[in-house]
Amino acid sequence: MPTKQTRIKQLLGRLEAFTVDVIYDRRHDVKAQLWGFFLGILSLLFRSIVWLRGWLYQIGLLRAAHLGCLVIVVGNLTVGGTGKTPVVEKLARSLRDRGRKVAILSRGYKSKREPFFKKWWRLLTHTEAEKPRVVSNGKSVLLDAFVAGDEPYMLARNLPGVVVLTDKDRVKAGLFAIREYGCDTLILDDGFQYYKLKDHLQVLLIDKSNPFGNGQMLPRGLLREPIKNMKRASYVFLTKSDGIKDEALETQIGQYRPGLDLIECHHAPQYLQRVGSDEQRPLTDLAGRKVSVMSAIAVPESFETFVEELGATIVHKHRYLDHHRFDPWELAEITEESANEGIEWIVTTEKDAVRLPKDWDPKVPVYFLRVEIKILSGVDDFEAVVSRICFPRQTLRNTRPPFRL
Repeated sequence: MPTKQTRIKQLLGRLEAFTVDVIYDRRHDVKAQLWGFFLGILSLLFRSIVWLRGWLYQIGLLRAAHLGCLVIVVGNLTVGGTGKTPVVEKLARSLRDRGRKVAILSRGYKSKREPFFKKWWRLLTHTEAEKPRVVSNGKSVLLDAFVAGDEPYMLARNLPGVVVLTDKDRVKAGLFAIREYGCDTLILDDGFQYYKLKDHLQVLLIDKSNPFGNGQMLPRGLLREPIKNMKRASYVFLTKSDGIKDEALETQIGQYRPGLDLIECHHAPQYLQRVGSDEQRPLTDLAGRKVSVMSAIAVPESFETFVEELGATIVHKHRYLDHHRFDPWELAEITEESANEGIEWIVTTEKDAVRLPKDWDPKVPVYFLRVEIKILSGVDDFEAVVSRICFPRQTLRNTRPPFRL
C-alpha cells in the first residue's frame, strides 16, 4: 500500500507524464494547449540562456580546458531516446581493444547526489571538493546503479578494462582519470552541450524516427539547443534507422554542415537474459509467448516493437518516465497481475534491469532484452567507424569548424 510520500510522488509523476505528453504532442485538449502555451514562454527564456552561454564561450569570457589527450564527445541535440548508451559502449570497447586506455566520463544522471548541507558546508569551509565517483576502475565495478546512475553502472558492468567515472565537473573527472589511471582517451557520455572541456571529435546522435521532435526548445519541445548547432558535429549517427534513405533529413543536416559524414545504424536485439542471473536465452524463445513489458525509458515504443517483432504477444504494457526507480509495491502489482493472468514472462530493457532491487524475487520470470549497435550504411562496420574518426591521431586537429552562433 503506497504511503503519503509515495502518493505525493505519484502526483508529481502524473504532472511530469502530462508534460511529456504535451512535449511529444500526444494530447491536444484545452488543458494540453494551455500548458503548451506556458511551456512555450519558458522555451523562449531557455533559448536565450543557451545563446548567452554559447556567446560567452565564443568571445572568450568562458574558456574550455585542454587536458592533453584524445577527447571524444558523444551526445544529442534532443533529450533522451537516441540510443546513446549502446553507441558509447561500442565505441569504448573498440578503442579499448586497440590498446587505448579509455575512461568514460558521465554526469551520472539520477545518481545519488552529495547532500545539500554537506555541499554548502564544504563551500563555506573551503574544504576540498569530493573526488569523482569511480563506478569502475577498469578491473572491478565499485558502485551500484543507485549510487552511480543506471547508464554509468550498465557501461561499467559491460566494459571490463574501461574506467567509468561520474561527476558533474567533467574537467575534474578527466584530470582524475589521467592522473590516477593513466587514461589517454576520454569519452564524454552525453557531452554535446558540455563546453568546459576542449574536445577533438563530436559524435552527434540523431534519432531518425523522430529527429528533432516538434522543433521547439525545452521545455515545450525536445531540443536542448537550436538545430543549427549541429554544425559543431564531426560525425552524425542516424540511430534507429530503417535503412531507407531520408533525403529530406539529409538535406536538412547538409544545410548546417555540408559534407558531414552520416552513419546510419540501428539497435539490433542479441539475446534475452534473466534478471539476477547469468541465464541467457535466444530471441526465438519469445515467439508465441504471452508477456508483459515494463520500461522506464524515453521512447518505449521502440522496445515494445522489438518484442512484438520477435513473435511475442504483449498482454500488458507498463510504461514509466525515463530513469524511474521502481517502488516495491509497483513491482508487486506487476508480478501479481502477470501471475494471475497466466503471463509467462515479464520483459524489460537492460537499462531498467539494473535499477531493479537485487533481492527481488518475482512470481513470474523477468528477462531483459540485450541490444547492440549495427551499422547499416556509411561504413562497412563499427570498426571502420573507429578507424575513420579516431585514427591516426595526427588527423585530429581541425576536424570540425570553430563554435559559432
